[in-house]
Amino acid sequence: MSFLKAEWRRLAIANYEVNESDLIKHLPYGTELDTWDGKHYVSLVGFMFVNTKMLGMKVPFHINFEEVNLRFYVRYNDKGKWKRGVVFIKELVPRRALSIVANTLYSEHYQTVKMSHEWIDNHTNMITKYEWEHNNDQHHISLTSEKEAKPIPTGSEEEFITEHYWGYTKVNESKTYEYEVTHPKWDCYKVLDHDIRIDFGSLYGAEFSKLTSREPDSVMLAEGSLITVENKRIIK
Repeated sequence: MSFLKAEWRRLAIANYEVNESDLIKHLPYGTELDTWDGKHYVSLVGFMFVNTKMLGMKVPFHINFEEVNLRFYVRYNDKGKWKRGVVFIKELVPRRALSIVANTLYSEHYQTVKMSHEWIDNHTNMITKYEWEHNNDQHHISLTSEKEAKPIPTGSEEEFITEHYWGYTKVNESKTYEYEVTHPKWDCYKVLDHDIRIDFGSLYGAEFSKLTSREPDSVMLAEGSLITVENKRIIK
């Protein structure tokens, strides 16, 4: 049985090129940094969990909720087979129980904050916005997009960002948790405009503070799908 089943919907993604040195201390044992066109990226991702079940059960008040995370990209050589995965710097959610379970069982870096979202579908476009409170300040990522989702082209940057099917968590210098995330290939909407207001330094650490005043290198809006998060295994 999968540890978690849910739908991930309306994934607003902002990608920033960073230096390798910004990521090394976060790199889990056994993995190496993955790159797109020779560049290292972190992605800010806001989305909705919908119809969430943990070990096959729906938990009241924890079925539909927002998440915003900052992640980067790695790969792991498993007996000659490369697995492409992500590592989370931090994941924000609005329910304390979610943080406790993820941090305890998976050694993730969840933090509980007050969150909200807004989806507006107009005649000609869609607005997808995720907002949260941190240090008595409001932060948000908001994308305006076309209404028609289209398949992600093979070999594209969108494919690189969305097609990582493993999660890796640094437990310590000689131990890593690995878990599989399953979902079909997603469709994406063309983004027409974006508005991002985030204090990266206060949220994610000094090495990312320079992103606060920077425009993202690219933005994306993926439709999402049904997903599963499988049980973890240990790499050491």
